[in-house]
Amino acid sequence: MEVVRSIADRSSRQSTESGKASAPDEDQVSATAYKNSEVSHHPDQMDFMMMVRQTWNYQRDLFERSILFWDTLRQRADNMIAHERAGKPPLLDFDYEVLLDARRFEHPANYALLHISRIGEACFEDCIDPAKPPVIVVDPRAGHGPGIGSFKRDSEVGMAMHEGHTVYFVSFFPEPCPGQTLGDVLHALRRFVEEVAKRHPETPPILYGNCQAGWAITLLSADCVGLVGPAVLNGSPLSYWAGAAGINPMRIAGGLVGGVWLVHLLADLGDGRFDGAWLVANFENLKPEAIWEKYANLFADIDIERERFLDFERWWNGWYFLTREEIVAIVGNLFIGNKLEDGTFPICQGCNAALRQIHNPLVIFASFGDNITPPQQALGWIPAVYKDTEDLKSAGQRIVYLTNSHVGHLGIFVSAKVARLEHRAILDSLQEIEALAPGLYEMKIDNPTGDPDCHKPQYSVRFEERQVCDIEVNTPYRAFERVRALSEANEQLYKMFVSPVVQCFSNPLTAAMLEWLHPMRTSRYLFSETFSPWMQVVAKMARAIDQGRTPLPSDDVFLARERQFLSDISDAIEEGRKRRDAIEEEVFKLLF
Repeated sequence: MEVVRSIADRSSRQSTESGKASAPDEDQVSATAYKNSEVSHHPDQMDFMMMVRQTWNYQRDLFERSILFWDTLRQRADNMIAHERAGKPPLLDFDYEVLLDARRFEHPANYALLHISRIGEACFEDCIDPAKPPVIVVDPRAGHGPGIGSFKRDSEVGMAMHEGHTVYFVSFFPEPCPGQTLGDVLHALRRFVEEVAKRHPETPPILYGNCQAGWAITLLSADCVGLVGPAVLNGSPLSYWAGAAGINPMRIAGGLVGGVWLVHLLADLGDGRFDGAWLVANFENLKPEAIWEKYANLFADIDIERERFLDFERWWNGWYFLTREEIVAIVGNLFIGNKLEDGTFPICQGCNAALRQIHNPLVIFASFGDNITPPQQALGWIPAVYKDTEDLKSAGQRIVYLTNSHVGHLGIFVSAKVARLEHRAILDSLQEIEALAPGLYEMKIDNPTGDPDCHKPQYSVRFEERQVCDIEVNTPYRAFERVRALSEANEQLYKMFVSPVVQCFSNPLTAAMLEWLHPMRTSRYLFSETFSPWMQVVAKMARAIDQGRTPLPSDDVFLARERQFLSDISDAIEEGRKRRDAIEEEVFKLLF
């Protein structure tokens, strides 16, 4: 029995040990699970897996954004070609009717007077207060087509209608009339003002001029004394030699190329037409980091920026033409000659424009962030025309200016925030401006809410009197007078000896070839399916991506590194541009 019991005990122990191997107890299970958990959820392994997942998601997002980016450039090119085939109509976000076509005048010009008849779903009668004076908005004819002040709802036209003003818009056509001069343009603008004044005999119209159109309406104000009301000049250069060294390089560009002869040559090569694409190229070369940032922002935020980019590019890439006579007169007499400031700007035979002849109130809107028309160029003419404040007052003139601290040149016209605050405040305050005593004033807008879409009395406007001597002008007049003399000499030599030869070889065919081969056009058109059939593949891929697009969260670590990389490139371009501008300043000082 003892033997049997011993064998049984041994067998039981073996069975128990075998069972333990195949079926561990609860404590052993818990311990094993804990050890396995430590292995599978180790922080390093978790971080690695998360990094792999984030890397994969970023690569997917990067690929999708790349396709959508190139597809956006394709859409821009297609829009350009469609706009070209449609005859480049004005890009207004409002319905309108044509009242006068200056191409049919005795002295024809490629301008037209439009009456804005509808804003969105609201008809003209629903928006307008007949007691308020009409507003005439004049867009710049400086390379682009019309629409900078009206291609979206929150614009100068939109704000004027929102405030109850009847709005008229001065548009222009892509091709100038043969032999068209600045005198013909001024004659057409005067006819437009007379037409509006006839329709509104109780209140003189308010003139609203953007950039180049600003100096055009100052000429009109000097020519139409008593016919027009206040004139609002937005980013408008009137003192072309003014500016800060190293910050405003455009003022010295004419001297570095030897004067006006170069634009004369380009107009001759264009068979008497100057291509506005050259002016737009100058704008882009002025601040290349802004162009980089435009594309970088599109790429980084393609889901948000795509439509906004395409809307703006419809206007930015619609380039119009000027006649040889116009561009030579503008560059020679204004940008290089600075003859508007000293009252010797010739309009027609025996007729010069003088800023001192302006008696209607002027409102000047400039920005310190504008390197095309800095405040010095917008205001520097005042101490040149009026020797002191008493001289300004004795002339019976009221000049009001306001400045923005940061917005760029185009932002003065297209920024929705600027339209909803500054432009609205200007329109709301015109009666107060007309009631001011003669003198110089700075307009201050107090906006405690910080909301650009607020209404009075949420914001308030006050006018602080200033002295003419407060406007600091440090213009090196002798240097720029040498530039003017050099330009006039080179122009005479080119006109006598070179221009006739160039004109002999220029014809409509060569002009069209140079137009289509212009780098500004080829850099856009070549992304169209018309020129690059393989872009159809990009379009199909973009449509497929749009259907299942899931953007990365904004706090993604790879996106943050990408944005920093793009920002570093922008900083490098900016630094290179500053060095270029500094070198040009030094060369200008050595030469002149």
